Amino acid sequence: MDGFFRISKGDLDGFFGLFIDNLLQLLLIITLCPMLCGITASEVAVKILPGASLSILVGNFFFAWQAWQVAVRENRRDVTALPYGINTVSLFAFIVVIMGPVYRQTGDANLAWRAGLFACLLSGLMEVAGAFCGDFLRRHLPRAALLSSLAGIAITFISMGFVFQIFASPSIGLVPMLLILICYAGRIRLPLDLPAGFVAVTLGTLLAHGLRAAGLTPHGADLPTVAPGFHPPLWAGGDVLAFLFSRDGWVHLSVIVPMGLFNVIGSLQSLESAAAAGDQFPTRSSLLVNGAGSIFAAFFGSPFATTIYIGHPGWKEMGARWSYSWLNGIAISFLALAGIVGGVLRFVPLEVTLGILLWIGVVITAQAFQASPPRHAVAVATGLIPALAAWLLVQIETSLRIAGTNLMTTADKFAPTLHLHGVIALSQGFLVTSILYSAVTAFVIDGKKYHAAIALTSAALLSAVGLIHAFRLTPNGVENHFAWFTAAPDFAIAYLVAATAVWFLPASKPQTG
Repeated sequence: MDGFFRISKGDLDGFFGLFIDNLLQLLLIITLCPMLCGITASEVAVKILPGASLSILVGNFFFAWQAWQVAVRENRRDVTALPYGINTVSLFAFIVVIMGPVYRQTGDANLAWRAGLFACLLSGLMEVAGAFCGDFLRRHLPRAALLSSLAGIAITFISMGFVFQIFASPSIGLVPMLLILICYAGRIRLPLDLPAGFVAVTLGTLLAHGLRAAGLTPHGADLPTVAPGFHPPLWAGGDVLAFLFSRDGWVHLSVIVPMGLFNVIGSLQSLESAAAAGDQFPTRSSLLVNGAGSIFAAFFGSPFATTIYIGHPGWKEMGARWSYSWLNGIAISFLALAGIVGGVLRFVPLEVTLGILLWIGVVITAQAFQASPPRHAVAVATGLIPALAAWLLVQIETSLRIAGTNLMTTADKFAPTLHLHGVIALSQGFLVTSILYSAVTAFVIDGKKYHAAIALTSAALLSAVGLIHAFRLTPNGVENHFAWFTAAPDFAIAYLVAATAVWFLPASKPQTG
């Protein structure tokens, strides 16, 4: 059995993909915090990135060790560690809906930062709590229900945005993307057994510098500059605890609770995805470390929760094992602690690396169909729809923000051509909605009408309290709306009627296959 620090060719490919994914999160932080929260790039480099990178390092080493332990126990060399890093969705949510508004209302960037730390801490505590009910959910939900919503995220939030970016710069992005798709899909072995991801990124980088030197393609966008130097993580426990006893943090529960729930469900789906790919990891310890990473981040200055990434099957297809995980943790920590995060993308253009992330999204989507029973293909397809709505809403909100307006002032103008209120309702709690719709479909296919009725009743309760479908439009965008049984009454009533109908319908014959 190979040792813990043995690096395979597949680990190098996996490292490139996970490294770029994590690097993108750090670049988003160093770009968006000054723009929306008043926290300067230098403050981000000193107060936020060191803590964020160390939370990534600790998590990466744990999940690498976890995979290696499974490999030793099962005498296998093909175990792939769970990918791990900063949660992109909560990153945007905390900046746009919590930290940004606090800064606009008070003009105090430090207060905005402390509000983010509080949100990150509570999100981590929710993930820790989820560790004790995760196994129950995995046992009682069809695999199609857990994987379909993951596939929806993969084909939209992972694949679509990156493929658009590639096609916007075809001269430097298209060749690496095609090389990655051809080599991975065709399982082609390159000369000297070189990793396909490494070859694609190297070729794309050389092509980009050559074309830019010849003046045939524009230079990349300027990135925020931070003076290199050693930036150790700073203890922020006092700031976090002060917010726990202040009303200022608790008013943001309408954002924090859904994000915490999103992280828990996403982690469960990632564990199920790994199991479908042949790597079975314990639910409780995985979620406990996942939550502990977010808590650790908050106490060391990072307002951004960490999570188990979706994409395990993609890394496994590349041949990555466990070393790609700890390699990523070391590389990300070095860049953040040395203050040179932006310097990497000044040398390696982002576009040449995105083909790897596109491949990850494609593999996750394919796995949802391949790893579920063939008869559940309809259930998987049904579960994709809420994620499409959530992605569409993000595109609409982004476009309106660029145009200098917002949803609150323009929503009714969409009515004749786009039922925007329906898009928003379906996108609210879309992960949960996806699981429920896919589960109901799978239960009906299997002739389990009472299970389907219970799932629909659950949807009614979740609608009634506001965990799905309920929303309010504000100048800051779409906000969650929680209430005791009156948050989204029309949806709650509809689901109860459907549950009653299913309960009394004749039992269907279970389908096979």
